[in-house]
Amino acid sequence: MSLRMAASSSLATSRLSSFANPAEFETKATMTEAERAMIIGELKTRRDVMLCDLCFRDLPDTCADSLSLELTNDRSLCSACTIMDSKPEAFTEPFCDFLRENPTVFHAVDYFKTKATSLGYKELPAREDWAGKIEAGGKYFVTRNGSSTIAFTVGKAYKPGNGVAMIAGHIDALTAKVKPVSKKSTTAGYVQLGVAQYAGALNETWWDRDLSIGGRVIVRDELGKTTSKLVKLDWPIARIPTLAPHFGVGMMGQNNKETQAVPIIGLDGPSPGSVDSKPAEPLGPAGAFVSTQPPKLVRLISKELGIKDYSQIVNWELELFDLQPATVGGMDKEFIFAGRIDDKICSWAAFHGLLASDQKDDDGTIKLVALFDDEEIGSLLRQGAKGNFLPSVIERTVESLCGEEKTFGPGIIGQTYANSFLVSADVTHAVNPNFLSRYLEDHAPRLNVGICICNDSNGHMTTDSVSTAILTRVCELSGCTPQVFQIRNDSRSGGTVGPSISSALGVRSADAGMPQLSMHSIRATCGSLDPGLGVKFFKGFLDKWEQVDAEWQ
Repeated sequence: MSLRMAASSSLATSRLSSFANPAEFETKATMTEAERAMIIGELKTRRDVMLCDLCFRDLPDTCADSLSLELTNDRSLCSACTIMDSKPEAFTEPFCDFLRENPTVFHAVDYFKTKATSLGYKELPAREDWAGKIEAGGKYFVTRNGSSTIAFTVGKAYKPGNGVAMIAGHIDALTAKVKPVSKKSTTAGYVQLGVAQYAGALNETWWDRDLSIGGRVIVRDELGKTTSKLVKLDWPIARIPTLAPHFGVGMMGQNNKETQAVPIIGLDGPSPGSVDSKPAEPLGPAGAFVSTQPPKLVRLISKELGIKDYSQIVNWELELFDLQPATVGGMDKEFIFAGRIDDKICSWAAFHGLLASDQKDDDGTIKLVALFDDEEIGSLLRQGAKGNFLPSVIERTVESLCGEEKTFGPGIIGQTYANSFLVSADVTHAVNPNFLSRYLEDHAPRLNVGICICNDSNGHMTTDSVSTAILTRVCELSGCTPQVFQIRNDSRSGGTVGPSISSALGVRSADAGMPQLSMHSIRATCGSLDPGLGVKFFKGFLDKWEQVDAEWQ
């Protein structure tokens, strides 16, 4: 039975009873734990929210009154408590929602920005002076190119030269990007779209999938101001059709990706349900961007953004994505079936681990999560891990925190990096029951168990004996179960952002991530508890790193 009505009558008394001075409730500026849990777990958008009395009393009136909730005496059933206690099951649906709603790297960064801002993080514009804008106890984030972001908190007891507990992952995924000139001649009555594979996309798993389109659009308004707008269509507009086996043509890896993997997006001429009945004529003069794109697609994107003058679209970065939503599956709902798990699962979990991390008075480190673009193609661009984004943010932050008390320079930066540690967070290979012979014995990660510490003797991973001992100790202190993985000698290891970052900064580092099946497929599988297990580990690392590091002094 709902206790909301019964609780309302005694709301003032129950809320104020938690304060020695009742007037303190009205002036309390910091966000409460319950309010933070509401935002982290996205409980405001969910039904059947259940709160214990303590969390209910902690909520501001405006937050509590907007919810349909029940009260419980059992703290283990409290929705807010399960978030702040990092109970794995509390993060399954929020992660699936994230995958459904943020199909491109640009949408993912916008999601992280919105989430951080709602929790009191302040944006640091890269083009502005940061002097005097960063302080101990503060929370901040920075973005680059709209496709990479770094968020961090500064410990209340931080002193210049102290270390950074950092986690780095990537939020780009295999995709097919619209070409600069994507308009193609009509073929046999089909309208097709010119796309280019990003990393290993357009592989066999992309055939016969329901593909939609999204990304960012560069718009110049009538006043001459240029802005970037996000767009995504909520229905499939594209498909790459296979050829029936009757024709005697193999479809598994034997096809030309330029000529035989071209998506169809419509039929030539007007048809029922089309956005207009006009012939497919260019929408701008020769040389205009919109004249290089399929006219119907331009009209669709313009309609989604409310643009009436097509010439305002000066460019775009659009990509195809699998529209089938992330969902839980299995007889006991022990799986998540979804696209773009690599490496959204580690990046999302790391970011939420930061949001849920402790903020104690004696914290002396910077806790940081860096999420990069372009890992799948080598990390070489400025928004990639091999760019100067991460060292620039760290060094500018330390410079701002030095103030007048300590001289900023190579010495303080060298000391900072020497006291720091990096977790390079990327997915790894869960054991596949149909291919057990391809795995080393005792190196077969399972789903819904926990973080996997990854090794590679040829330097594709950063893990060594010291960093393994450190992460194992973090797991011990955080109640996490570590697993290990190394690939066989007759297979090749993939790469991560770890080696490039650790070599550039000189920081201690280990590679660790959540296991998944069907890596590099358009549709993959992880455990339904794995997003939450990731949050638990990454929060544990950020909260326990200073203690573990002190054990090595």
